[in-house]
Amino acid sequence: MLDYTRFDAIMAEAARIAMAEFPGAGNATTSWRKEDDTPVCAADLAVNRFLAESLRKLLPSAAWLSEETADDADRTKGGLLWLVDPIDGTRDFLRGRAGWAVSVALVSNGRPLIARLAAPARGELWAAEAGRGARRNGLALRASARSDFAGARIPADAGLPLPPLVNVAKPNSIALRIALVASGEADLAASTRLGYEWDIGAAALIAREAGAVVTDAVGQQLAFNKLDPRAKGILASAPAIHREATVWLRDRDSRLQSQ
Repeated sequence: MLDYTRFDAIMAEAARIAMAEFPGAGNATTSWRKEDDTPVCAADLAVNRFLAESLRKLLPSAAWLSEETADDADRTKGGLLWLVDPIDGTRDFLRGRAGWAVSVALVSNGRPLIARLAAPARGELWAAEAGRGARRNGLALRASARSDFAGARIPADAGLPLPPLVNVAKPNSIALRIALVASGEADLAASTRLGYEWDIGAAALIAREAGAVVTDAVGQQLAFNKLDPRAKGILASAPAIHREATVWLRDRDSRLQSQ
């Protein structure tokens, strides 16, 4: 059985390591571009090293999949997996903005079982366990009960109108955008890009446990610890608008129309 006290202490230390290099707190980090032209920084790697060592000690039987670690296909052979994004929202991190988080999920047989999102620049710890609800800073979360798609709130850039939706402030972290659906501060969060399991694993459980519906961008059930860890986007929403949101996404994005 997982020691939740130790787990939360590990998350707190990971958040501290990240904050020690966060430009928004007056600190400095080193950054560069990866082969896929996405940004990475020294803080990503420092948090990743700490979590790899600490989580493996906490639960030695679990395999490992992280954005900042070379993948090992043997991870798919077991039932448990640590799914980690050491800093989700690196662009906001480097800009000194608060919209980033340390994302960790424990996956069991393809489904998130335990989730934590530490967003220290926002003063937040999001948490969920399957069947036990979701919390932010210890307070229970409840997703929006909105029934009208028109006027629904979506985290999006202010200069990018998305009619018939209403834009609200958008963290760079997709995990935090999904979490805002869990807290009822947004009615849906969506991405049609081909992302990765580590981007969405923890937040998907948090949103589900708060009562939201969470699927890929075409409305199909998400699965984790696949051999190919990519996901066909994400859609998290209030239950009553999920079907209409799926149609809206498909109509907006030609990549989805043939899927």
